[in-house]
Amino acid sequence: MTTAAFYPVGTPGQPWGETERTQWRALQSRQRRYDEDVLPRIEALSERFEKVAYGRLDYAGERYTLYALRNRDWNAALPAALVTGGVHGYETSGVTGALGFLEERAAEYAGKVNLLVAPCVSPWGYERINRWNHDAIDPNRNFRADGPAHESTTLIELVAPLRGQFLLHIDLHETTDSDASEFSPALAARDGKVYEPELVPDGFYLVDDRENPQPAFQQAIIAAVERVTHIAPPDDKGEIIGSPVVARGVIEYPLAEYGLCAGVTGARYTTTTEVYPDSPRTSPQQCNEAQIAAVCAALDYALAHA
Repeated sequence: MTTAAFYPVGTPGQPWGETERTQWRALQSRQRRYDEDVLPRIEALSERFEKVAYGRLDYAGERYTLYALRNRDWNAALPAALVTGGVHGYETSGVTGALGFLEERAAEYAGKVNLLVAPCVSPWGYERINRWNHDAIDPNRNFRADGPAHESTTLIELVAPLRGQFLLHIDLHETTDSDASEFSPALAARDGKVYEPELVPDGFYLVDDRENPQPAFQQAIIAAVERVTHIAPPDDKGEIIGSPVVARGVIEYPLAEYGLCAGVTGARYTTTTEVYPDSPRTSPQQCNEAQIAAVCAALDYALAHA
């Protein structure tokens, strides 16, 4: 648990304006490179998958092309599955897990499902290891067609022509210690609210859709991931990150109401993974393997129950 009485941007109790956003932005520095880490892997995968440029970002002269990969032999008679990663750019295994799935396991599903994978939805956040985009906006609370985050609206535009085809959408995330030490305090400061200290759960968990719960589907993923890394227990209130645990390792959010990525397709089966990379009980490799195991378990269950 981390407490924070002061955030270095803004005046306590007052929401940020453009001055504060500019001050916050000045504190962010590029710590890794989208064009060096992510794009070469996408380019290598384009030998087997169709590379789709579905949007472009321009932040103060820094330009990013957003890419997805999809089956070259897309067959409208088959169900479709969307895999997204890097909606929060700092959550590393979301990006590497999506790419790792394509590199290592996607071939197993050829002829069974149409795959569409957007591995790094928020490249500016990826480079700054930040939850927000350049405008201090959380893409994963703004998946609305008229929303303010271009990362979100371009993904909505990508999937819109395929709505009705999606059986599955799995969105790959992490919960990190920096959620409590940096990002939640920043959110409270930005919105002029008091920061409430939080407990970061130690282990993997899932977020189901409260409006379309699929408990057996979620538990199939939990069972697969447990072979790779540990599952987060509830806290002494029976909660994970302030939400009641509805089944082992599972909480629920109303995806569409909250503007979350996992709600963009209207798929029957949806989930958000949450890996905990800061645990002494796991490693970056295990986090990647957990994300890949989650994708495969989700696909296996959805296809078996289509």
